[in-house]
Amino acid sequence: MKDFFKFTLASFLGIFLAGIIFTVLGITTLIGIIASSDTETVVKENSIFVLNLDGSLTERVQENPLAIVFGKDFQNYGLDDILSSIQKAKDDPNIKGIFLKTNYLETSFASLEEIRNELARFKESGKFIIAYADQYTQDMYYLASIADKLILNPQGSIFWHGLASQPIFYKDFLSKIGIDMQVFKVGTYKSAVEPFIATEMSEANREQITAFLNSIWGKLLEDISKSRQIPTDTLNQYANEGMDLKQAEEYIACGMADTLMYGDEVLDYLKGINRQSLDEEIHMLSLDDMKNVRRNTPLDKSGNIIAVYYAFGGIDDATSPSEGIDSKKVCKDLRKLREDDAVKAVVLRVNSPGGSAYGSEQIWHEVVKLKEKKPVIVSMGDYAASGGYYISCAADYIVADPTTLTGSIGIFGMFPNMENLLTDKLGLHFDVVKTNQFSDMGTLTRPFNPEEKKAMQNYINNGYKLFVKRCAEGRGMSIEAIEKIAEGRVWTGSAAQELGLVDELGGLDKALSIASLKAGIENYSIISYPEKENLLLSLMNDSQENYVESQISQSMGEYYPYVKFLKNIQNQDRIQARIPFDLHIQ
Repeated sequence: MKDFFKFTLASFLGIFLAGIIFTVLGITTLIGIIASSDTETVVKENSIFVLNLDGSLTERVQENPLAIVFGKDFQNYGLDDILSSIQKAKDDPNIKGIFLKTNYLETSFASLEEIRNELARFKESGKFIIAYADQYTQDMYYLASIADKLILNPQGSIFWHGLASQPIFYKDFLSKIGIDMQVFKVGTYKSAVEPFIATEMSEANREQITAFLNSIWGKLLEDISKSRQIPTDTLNQYANEGMDLKQAEEYIACGMADTLMYGDEVLDYLKGINRQSLDEEIHMLSLDDMKNVRRNTPLDKSGNIIAVYYAFGGIDDATSPSEGIDSKKVCKDLRKLREDDAVKAVVLRVNSPGGSAYGSEQIWHEVVKLKEKKPVIVSMGDYAASGGYYISCAADYIVADPTTLTGSIGIFGMFPNMENLLTDKLGLHFDVVKTNQFSDMGTLTRPFNPEEKKAMQNYINNGYKLFVKRCAEGRGMSIEAIEKIAEGRVWTGSAAQELGLVDELGGLDKALSIASLKAGIENYSIISYPEKENLLLSLMNDSQENYVESQISQSMGEYYPYVKFLKNIQNQDRIQARIPFDLHIQ
């Protein structure tokens, strides 16, 4: 027995000491990772920037310490990091070109267009761009088509088939489990609610989707035609010929690719155009390396600042702050920018499908107050629709990409009635005692009665009138003119410009140029807001739940937004100014 206790105690002490050692090693490793992340990258002569895209793209990325520690197979890229890195590569004399490796990127065409335009400016410097892929998805082919040479694996393929949008409809599914969605809306084209009350698209929704798909497809054809010297009619014909299943040699014959190579042959080719011998090592810089390359520009000493404020994601979507727009935080931040005399202009970068109508109104108010003291320019990303347009319309000037999805001026309310699920299927019964007629309005246990329906629809109508009024005031148009193009209809940036909802087509660079002109300044520094957390602070604020949710998102891919919407529907503001959340374009 005595030996048993000795052995047990020794084992316990061993485990305890091992735990301490591993904890110290883990902390030391993490500190090393954090320290290395801030280390400046030294660019060697004859370097090549390798832009390897395989993951998802958002406006900005807050580095996840847990993902760094445990590894990440699916990369999350920040559009700001990519654009900045391409600019730095253009200005650095030691970087001779870009090697563009395109695998898969979960994003929309407006963001791809901004990257493509930045790559075009890179080419103007005389440096090369070489693109390679085992197979090109359609959106990645659009990006890669800007390259000087487009290389395909001999067993690879190019997906080229046109655009489609295939929303999922939940009405029958919800009915089977005993849930009925009660919907109140304004706008013939306000189709965000259709998946919950119908089993197919309405004619109005089909009309608007057809219009913006054709507009986006036309832009893709135009840009690729210019880069590849293939007529748009021919490219359109190719899309009808089952190009996805062609032999690799056929892509060369029709001019969609330049040559066929295996991966190792591409590396030898890069050495050749970089004037290196085959036994020399290529100095390759990843995106993470480029983020830590110092910009080759003199420090501005004017003290003038143009603030770029990133507002991306759903508005008050009851998710983590890193995934959406927290209206209270945005309002607080905009007030600080208003009071900062060093900030001479603000570029509000909006990439949002909308969300809470109440939250949108609060942000709109702060934009109006901000505009009273300094110019406010909106730069629209992939989406600036519904609530995203609501927070944009008061700006002095609006810039959008041609393929931006915007407009969708309309609101809706959606309230689940779970009476059938709770009572008929689960056997739960409810009773109520109330002091007033509307005391229990909106409960999940019963449907709205006629009086409640009338009151709620009036509330929605008034919200829509306010939205239209805000747009009319902001754009200098009559209410009647806005109403003609409202009704919840979604427009591309190109169409929105023709309608007066947008002032000019272009990306973030165009918005910055306009901001400097409006502010009357030539020299300035660009500072991005809100400020990113450092890795240590991010670790302290991060949670296991957020990390697990990110892993689920990566696993479910394009289907995750549907699950996320259903998960958060109870916590969301019931009155929504939102574009259809399931506009997956493929």
